[in-house]
Amino acid sequence: MLDRALEVVFPLRCAGCGSGPWPFCGRCAGALIALEPPWCSRCGRPTEVPADRCRDCPPEPVALARAPFLFDGPARAAVLKLKFGGWRTVAEALAAAMAEMGFAAAMAEMLLPPADVVTWVPLARRREAERGYDQAKALARPLARRLGLPASQLLRRTLGTAPQARRSAAERRAALRGAFRSIRPAPASVLLVDDVLTTGATAAACAEALLGAGASSVALVTAARAVPGRLPLRYARGGFPSGSVVARGGSPVVDASRGRNDPRKATVGR
Repeated sequence: MLDRALEVVFPLRCAGCGSGPWPFCGRCAGALIALEPPWCSRCGRPTEVPADRCRDCPPEPVALARAPFLFDGPARAAVLKLKFGGWRTVAEALAAAMAEMGFAAAMAEMLLPPADVVTWVPLARRREAERGYDQAKALARPLARRLGLPASQLLRRTLGTAPQARRSAAERRAALRGAFRSIRPAPASVLLVDDVLTTGATAAACAEALLGAGASSVALVTAARAVPGRLPLRYARGGFPSGSVVARGGSPVVDASRGRNDPRKATVGR
């Protein structure tokens, strides 16, 4: 009731630019870059032709990964508002896209067994206290609600780590080894939620702990993913497909490895 009252007094604004209508204004919706097939069937990286695996797949403990957005433009802005700007309500908009275009895509391809539970990559207690909430948990709860699944914390971060953005994939794996432990037995199929997928080192460390707690399969769904290098030529125009829960539209897309659109230059430590 309090949330509804606040929305009347302080209406929700565009998760991308912060000034247009919720969840994404027309301009931002047209600039969202949806990740669609053909892609790597394991991690969802866009490819010119379908592939079973690719050079950007997360480490082996993660069985499958999906994200609705390229970590660029309005999607990047929305994730950073959620992660660093205190815009907790952004999680609702991102979770809608994750449910429709992330988890649902993997299910449609019959690559993912029905999940038993939704869990998330936990923040260190100090960081959660600083931010006032855990952004991955904020994404996981509305995602679970949309999927009709229970949401439960299965992991605890036991090792604080420095920001990972400037580390290589191998350095991230080494830094995160043993950083998570299970706090209760895990069911067979777990859907793990995080904000952004880069190398997958964080998700892999979580998956190892979940497998050790009894899970047999851990799939990852994130709000966005970084794609180093060039995107396939079809991404000359972006935008969500018609009929999505977010919007429709298109805009030019530049080489993901250059300039301000380079997702590797973002301050995301995943």
